[in-house]
Amino acid sequence: MLSAVTYLADPADPDAIDRLADTLSVLVSGVAGGLIGDAVIVTGRESEAVTAVAEATGATLVLHRDGNPYAAGAAAARRDWVLCLEAGDVLGEGWIRTLDRFVGTARPEIGLGRLHRPAAGWRRRLVGGIEVLAGARQARAGDVVRRAALRAGNAFAPRLRIRPLIARIDRA
Repeated sequence: MLSAVTYLADPADPDAIDRLADTLSVLVSGVAGGLIGDAVIVTGRESEAVTAVAEATGATLVLHRDGNPYAAGAAAARRDWVLCLEAGDVLGEGWIRTLDRFVGTARPEIGLGRLHRPAAGWRRRLVGGIEVLAGARQARAGDVVRRAALRAGNAFAPRLRIRPLIARIDRA
């Protein structure tokens, strides 16, 4: 099982709650499939709407100011593996099987799995390609990483090796 940590950068954005709801609704199938054990919502500022969504879904709400939001969410996560998402991420078909297989077979030297993000801009894809070769310094949206690595700090030392995963993330 794993924890899903969803980062909502700006809850004041008019579409923020809709994007958060889209992401959380996709996770329901993972809960039913026995893969997702708990959910954490990380946001930069307090919002009554986000608090209401967290209470309605049973998610833990974490306020985050500096550093990597996924490290802040990992402190509240209850499972050994963390799925890092941004509000608006919609996991594509086959994600449950792919993540279940990865979590069950990942060797210790593979620090994280990275889902395919075809909607990412060219800069983000370029950085992602470099990280596959050199290792990741920090978790990004679309990563599945051990909670212990996230809780160790904002940057991974040494860099974590990445295993690209075939499941994809689309944007709502």
